[in-house]
Amino acid sequence: MSRRPGTTTTAEEAWAALATNRGRQDPYPMYEAVRSQGPAVWLGPEKLVVVGYEECDQALRDTRLHVQDAARYDASAPAWRDHSSLRAFTSSMLYSNPPDHTRLRAVVGFAFTPPKIRRLRSVIEEMTDRLLDRMAALGTTGAAVDLIAEFASRLPVAVISTMLGFPEQDQIWFRDMASTIAVSTDGFRDAAALERADRAMDEMTAYFTDLADRRRREPHDDLVTHLVHTHDDDPRRLGHDELMGTLMVLLTAGFETTSFLVGHGALLALQQPTLAERLRAEPDFVTGYVEEILRFEPPVHVTSRWAAADTELPGTAVPAGTRLTLILAAANRDARRFADPDRFDPDRRDNRPLSFGAGGHFCLGAPLARLEAQIALPRLFARFPRLTATEPPVYRDRWVVRGLEAFPVTVTA
Repeated sequence: MSRRPGTTTTAEEAWAALATNRGRQDPYPMYEAVRSQGPAVWLGPEKLVVVGYEECDQALRDTRLHVQDAARYDASAPAWRDHSSLRAFTSSMLYSNPPDHTRLRAVVGFAFTPPKIRRLRSVIEEMTDRLLDRMAALGTTGAAVDLIAEFASRLPVAVISTMLGFPEQDQIWFRDMASTIAVSTDGFRDAAALERADRAMDEMTAYFTDLADRRRREPHDDLVTHLVHTHDDDPRRLGHDELMGTLMVLLTAGFETTSFLVGHGALLALQQPTLAERLRAEPDFVTGYVEEILRFEPPVHVTSRWAAADTELPGTAVPAGTRLTLILAAANRDARRFADPDRFDPDRRDNRPLSFGAGGHFCLGAPLARLEAQIALPRLFARFPRLTATEPPVYRDRWVVRGLEAFPVTVTA
C-alpha cells in the first residue's frame, strides 16, 4: 500500500474514491493524497498516475507517449467497438496519433487560428448580450434563473454552432445530446450512461449525415460544408467515420468545456465579491482572471497516455506498455510550480496552467474558449451587479471533464 508516515489515505484508496460520486464532487483531497506519495505514483506494474506539473508537462510533450487510439483500444478493451459513442470519439483527432492526428488536425486547424478567432469578437459580444437580455426577462419577477442552462452553456453552443453551420433552432438539442454523449469520455465506468451515450450518438450521426447531404446540395460558408467537401474530394484525407467523429468532437469540445469555464468563473466571483467588482471596473483584469480559473478549476481534469516505447519522466523510468493517467487539475496545484496553489489569485504571475494540454495535442479551441470567457464574465457582472446565488451549485457526476450542471441565481435586487 502506498502510504507515507503521517498520511491517512493511501494512493490506492484515493484512486478508488475518484470512482465514487463523493470523490468526484470534490476530487482535490484525493489528488493531494496521491501527491503525498510523489509526483508520479505507481498503482500497479503498468499503471502510473502523474500529478506533478513538470512531470505532466513533459509527458504531454513526449512523442513516445501516445493517446489511446483504436489500435490500443483493440488490444486493451475489444468490446469498445460495440459502443457508437466510443467509436465516434476514437475516429477523431482526440484519440489519434501521428500521422492520423496531424492529418485530421490540419483539416480544421485553419478555422481556429488566433486571427480567425479574434474576428469572432463582435459576434460573441452580440450573442452574450442577447442571452443576458433573456436572463433579465426570465428573472423579472425575482424568480431564480439557472446560470448554466440559460447562459454558461447557451453561449458556447451558439458560437460553435454558428461556426459549424448548425441551425439556431437545433442548438439546445445539440447541447443536451452532446452532454449525454460526452460521458463516454469517462470510459466504461457507468454502463447505463454509456448506453444512453450510444443512443444519442446514433441520433446525432443520423442528423450529421442528413445535414452533410444538404450541404452537398446547398453549400454554405461554414465548417460543415468545408468538412463535407474535404471528405468528398479525398476520402483518404477525411474518411466518413472521421467526418462524423470530427463533427462530434468539435461540437462537444466547443461548448461543454467553455460552459464549465464560464460557470466556475461566475461562481468564484460570487464567492469573492471584490472579484466581481474588478471584472466590472478593470477591463484588463479579466485576462488574468480567466487564466486563474483555468488553473484553479479547470474543465478538463484528466487525460491519459500509454508508452509506445521506453521513456522517462523526472525521477521515474517509464517502460513501454505503461498506462499513464495525467491529472492536469492536480498538476495545476503543484506547490513546486505555483506558490500557495490552493488560493485563487487572478494577479498570479507567470501563470501557465496545463488545462489545455501541451505538445501536439494542445487544445485547438483554446483561443476561442479564452475569448468567450473573457467576453462573457465582465458583461455578466456589469449587466447584473446584484447577481446572487439562491442555493449552492450542483456539479455533474463526472470526473474527466468536470463542471457545474446547475447554478440557480437571481438577477434582480
